[in-house]
This record gives sequence, structure tokens and C-alpha cells, in this order.
Amino acid sequence: MSDSALPPCPQCASAYAYADGAQLICPECGHEWTPGEAAADDTLEVRDAVGNLLADGDSVTVVKDLKVKGASNALKVGTRIKSIRLVDGADGHNIDCKIDGFGAMRLKSEFVKKA
Repeated sequence: MSDSALPPCPQCASAYAYADGAQLICPECGHEWTPGEAAADDTLEVRDAVGNLLADGDSVTVVKDLKVKGASNALKVGTRIKSIRLVDGADGHNIDCKIDGFGAMRLKSEFVKKA
């Protein structure tokens, strides 16, 4: 593969990736990948408030009282949410879920902990 044909780093989008045998390496962020693996790296990686990796279908617990727009009461600490779905929220709301008493909503992963 010539240097001009190398794809950018899938992690930081750096154009300075170089080949080392069968692997590509980014000198800016240190990410290593194989050329066919780049499409598989586009999977969504979401971590909770303490750094645990979340996946679709996980149960989480709220770690902070959260005000909910349009609701008369707040979402309390310790509220358990089952069967979350991870989404790519441009505004940071990357968890899609249904909460008893509140209905469907999106939450930021920084306010939940894996149960």
C-alpha cells in the first residue's frame, strides 16, 4: 500500500497513518488497526459514570437527581432503568430508554452506573 492510499486513523482522523507489516499505526494517538478492521471500529463505545463499558440491553442506575423537562418531579438517585439502547446522540444524550413514571427519554451516560 502506498502512503497516499492509506486511510486516515479511525480513532482521531489523522492523515499521518503508516503501515507496519499488515497493521496500520497512527503516530498521533497510537491507535493500531488492520485495513479491513476500520469499518468494524465504527461501533459505538459508551461508558458509564465510573468507566464501565455499556451495551444494548444493560440495566443502569441513576447516580444523580436529574430534572426532567415537562415533568413535575425529578428522576431520583437510585432509579433503576432496564433494557437500555445505545444511540449516537450528537448532544451527548447517548442512552435511549423507557422509565416507569416518566416514559421514553434519552439520558447522558455520565449520569448512570451499570447495575
